[in-house]
Amino acid sequence: MTEEKLGLAVIGTGMAATPHARALRDLADRIDVRGVYSRTKEKREAFAAEYGFPAAGSIDALADDPTVDAVLLITPPNQRIELVRRFAEAGKHILMEKPVERTTGAAEEAVRICEANGVRLGIVLQHRYREASQKLKSLIDVGALGPIGLARADVPWWREQSYYDEPGRGTYERDGGGVLISQAIHTLDLMLSLTGPVSEVQAVAATTGFHKMESEDFVAGGVRFAAGFPGAVVATTASYPGDAESITLGCEKASVHLQSGVLTVSWRDGRTETFGETGGTGGGADPMAFPHGWHRDLIAAFAEAVREEREPVPSGRDALDVHRLIDALIASSRERRAIEISNPTS
Repeated sequence: MTEEKLGLAVIGTGMAATPHARALRDLADRIDVRGVYSRTKEKREAFAAEYGFPAAGSIDALADDPTVDAVLLITPPNQRIELVRRFAEAGKHILMEKPVERTTGAAEEAVRICEANGVRLGIVLQHRYREASQKLKSLIDVGALGPIGLARADVPWWREQSYYDEPGRGTYERDGGGVLISQAIHTLDLMLSLTGPVSEVQAVAATTGFHKMESEDFVAGGVRFAAGFPGAVVATTASYPGDAESITLGCEKASVHLQSGVLTVSWRDGRTETFGETGGTGGGADPMAFPHGWHRDLIAAFAEAVREEREPVPSGRDALDVHRLIDALIASSRERRAIEISNPTS
């Protein structure tokens, strides 16, 4: 990596690539996009031309390029593990769209591959980088709110059937599941970054009559956190017309409600404070209806972590907690019993 810029390769030019491309244009003073690749030549060349990036001829060309310090993987989950292996073995740091992989076992393998090759692995869970999210994290970290007594996460989203009509979408083979791993993963990861891991869940998962799909579009579960307090999770893509996801924490000194980029703190002494501003969430029929600033800040933080030779936030290992929670919610519904979660620290 040069002192001036991080050399970055981009793999994947589908729908999820748009906010990344806009973010990378904003970061042109810090990040040099060395090449963009997708399997369809016409698509990658059109994408590269639209955003002013060079198109690359192959994966190997990027992996073997000494000016490429890191790679941004925006492929579907079923196209990840071999790309992780190829770039990690080439010594390239990796920033990858969520989820880490389709299953927790495969996600753990991706983490091991990167660690074995001494490269950083960051995951695009950008809700951590909202202004209001970071304000809430800071209030918790300094103890301003007192201990957490309960936590709730609600993801009342909507997707039209046309969304699931795309080949592979909502399947276990391509995506690894439905609403939990594809949509609610953002809110669940943010919740865990504030509360710490979950130790036990009891849940119901189902596919409603609103969608024809292989995996779940509705999950509701009671949870117990490792710190001892209870909570609840509700996530769906069957709640027309869709609303902003939210996290509510009941704490000793205040209750806090984080929704649509706005944090409301209701202090026990009667004061109310708000932080942040309302923004799109992608919770309605248009899954891309959100600003790209969170992606920009996450990518910038990843580049800084690479420069300073430290773990990015969130790292691949950080993201394993949310994968284990998703597994447990689905397993609890399938087995109709409470499921305990093992959250190893290494």
